Amino acid sequence: MKVLVPIKRVVDANIKVSVKSDGSGVDLANVKMAINPFDEIAVEEAVRLKEAGIATEVVVVSAGVAQAQETLRTALAMGADRALLIDTNVELQPLAVAKLLKAVADKEQPHLVILGKQAIDDDSNQTGQMFAALAGLPQATYASKVAVADDRVQVTREVDGGSETLSLSLPAVVTTDLRLNEPRYVTLPNIMKSKKKPLDVTSPVDLGIDVTPRLRTLKVSEPAKRGAGQKVADVASLVAKLKTEAKVI
Repeated sequence: MKVLVPIKRVVDANIKVSVKSDGSGVDLANVKMAINPFDEIAVEEAVRLKEAGIATEVVVVSAGVAQAQETLRTALAMGADRALLIDTNVELQPLAVAKLLKAVADKEQPHLVILGKQAIDDDSNQTGQMFAALAGLPQATYASKVAVADDRVQVTREVDGGSETLSLSLPAVVTTDLRLNEPRYVTLPNIMKSKKKPLDVTSPVDLGIDVTPRLRTLKVSEPAKRGAGQKVADVASLVAKLKTEAKVI
């Protein structure tokens, strides 16, 4: 069974980002980048399926700038078998990424596609669902547990008030939640071994996909600073302020 894992290169989750002075976007100059945390969980789950003898090959794919090869190498060091970079400097939006993944999946013919439910930079939470729709595949989102057996994948996912379990026929698409697993620490020997694993590079043009952005960012700004709290004498004063000043009731 082949597992395809799309991953995204994002700003490291522990880094505080800042907005460019012209408000055109986030300043990425000299900022540490890493695998999107949700995608890292997806890689870990795919590698665990391989270690359990269920998956025979784990392929990771990323779309973006050439530096994303470093991100792919990290996934290879975690245990993926080979990698593919779709090299482009165009700002990729969820629909464009979904179309690129559809083109890759058509060539690779994976039995399972597992990816993070969202990226921590744009928080769109759209790519997995769009890809499943384009590919005509069953999907399960926000997975907290994944089990594969008898050409089916059973996915437990959290819903309002509890959890539900879905059974999908393969091939299928699964998006991961934080509770699915804890990614392993990448050791230095595995980092060295990853340098010998195959990493192919292609482009949107080679895949026949137009990735021209459909949305235009008008402005990016810092969140408003939180104001200082106020002490009130009693409940009546609190209610009055919530009505007249905060206007939330």
